[in-house]
Amino acid sequence: MSKPRILTGDTPTGKLHLGHYVGSIESRLRLQDKYDCYFLIANMHAFTTRADKPDEIRQSTIEIVKDWLACGIDPDRSTIVLQTEVPAIAELTWFLAMLLPFNRVLRNPTLKTEIEDKGLGDSYSFGFPMYAVGQCADILIFRPELVPVGEDQVAHIEPCREVARRFNQLYCGVDPHTEDGDYVAAGGLFPIPKAEVGRVGRLPGVDGKKMSKSLNNAIYLSDTAKQIKKKVGSIFTGRQTMDEPGDTTNLLFDYVRAFIHDESRVAELEKKYSEGDNIGDGHVKVEVAEAIEKIVGPIRDRRAEFDSPAGEEEIVEIIKAGTKRANLVAEATLYEAKKAMRLDFGGRSLEQR
Repeated sequence: MSKPRILTGDTPTGKLHLGHYVGSIESRLRLQDKYDCYFLIANMHAFTTRADKPDEIRQSTIEIVKDWLACGIDPDRSTIVLQTEVPAIAELTWFLAMLLPFNRVLRNPTLKTEIEDKGLGDSYSFGFPMYAVGQCADILIFRPELVPVGEDQVAHIEPCREVARRFNQLYCGVDPHTEDGDYVAAGGLFPIPKAEVGRVGRLPGVDGKKMSKSLNNAIYLSDTAKQIKKKVGSIFTGRQTMDEPGDTTNLLFDYVRAFIHDESRVAELEKKYSEGDNIGDGHVKVEVAEAIEKIVGPIRDRRAEFDSPAGEEEIVEIIKAGTKRANLVAEATLYEAKKAMRLDFGGRSLEQR
């Protein structure tokens, strides 16, 4: 590789929101030229909880790519990958599943969060716990050094790091005392990937809970200026009057610090608000909504260019081209993994139309 590699992505659950943008997409845009970037649409993972909604998952896949392109992801500089079109991911998932204890998989915070947020109880499918192992394969099949994620995703990367160490030690003979950054130099196949947290580690929804489509508390990258203003206006602080000193650790000021980029203006707002200096929540909300619109407006306009049958056909072609490039890398990794496991009984060619 001429440049170090990045892998990250999104599960197609609908349109992307501001939490995705500040948590990961900003990092992806910043790193596009410095790194060899692979961005994965995890549509296979979507089937673990919505196997009865294939049409919805397909449309959500298209919507995510629209958001990526509108934000500035460039398919000529970065590789857009559709998970279900890379068969090596599923095969590597099977092998990695043998290296992770079952109770370790069930402790993965991804699973716990999904079960709680979606009210799955104990009725989830047999394939649902494979989501956590599949995440490891998604990453390791491309052998990246960095995984840009939001703060709440950092713990999800740890099982991937654990299984990469285990594979390298068991099948490549790497000493368990090797430093993480030296595994490849010591003969390992997989780098031990590191999480890269975005500028804003975690952006709550407008109700203070995790920003989520299912909780109806998200500001989307496709929202209109009117929708943004209404959603920001719903943020509750508990403050009664503009003459009352306010607590700048509240949710509203999380948004101030996330989206108003003029540091002197942020400091001024914090000072006036905390001193009760004739500044109300409504005034602050207007500034926050305007700052968000400066980000979302251009994204929304670029996104509209793909809102047609021709635009969606173009997206499908971008997915095909990126996935074809990705398969070259994934197949090479799978071959090397199987060789290390003494399973190299024959090569494999993969033709994609």
